[in-house]
Amino acid sequence: MRNCRRNEHARTSKQRADSFERTAMQWLYLAIADIFEIVVAIAAGKAEGFKNRRWTAITLVSGALGTYFLSRALLTFDVGVGYAIWTSIAGVGITVLGVVLFGQRLNWRKTLGIAVIIAGVVGLQLSGAA
Repeated sequence: MRNCRRNEHARTSKQRADSFERTAMQWLYLAIADIFEIVVAIAAGKAEGFKNRRWTAITLVSGALGTYFLSRALLTFDVGVGYAIWTSIAGVGITVLGVVLFGQRLNWRKTLGIAVIIAGVVGLQLSGAA
C-alpha cells in the first residue's frame, strides 16, 4: 500500500513538472513569435511597398518564422486566447519601439491603451485561459 502511494505521488510530481515545462515552452514560443511579429512591422514599414528587396525579404522571413512559433504556442493555448495575447504583446512592443527608435510620440491616450492591453493580457493569464 505504501509503495503504491509513493509511486502515485512520484507520477503526480512528474506530471506536474512535465506540464510546467510544456507551459513554459509555449510561453517561450509565444515570446519568440512576438519578437518576429515586431520585426515584421518594422521591416514592412521600411520595405517601401515591397520595392526594397532587403526589407521585403526580412518582412517575409520574419513573418514565416513568427507564424511557425505562434503555431507551436497554439498547441497549448486556446487559439483565440493565444492569438489575442500574441497581437497584444506585439502591438505594445511595436508602439514602444516606435517611440524609442523612431521618435514617435506617446501621448496619454496611447499610454492608456497600452495599460488596458497589458491589463487584458494579465486578466487572461489570471483567469486560467492562458
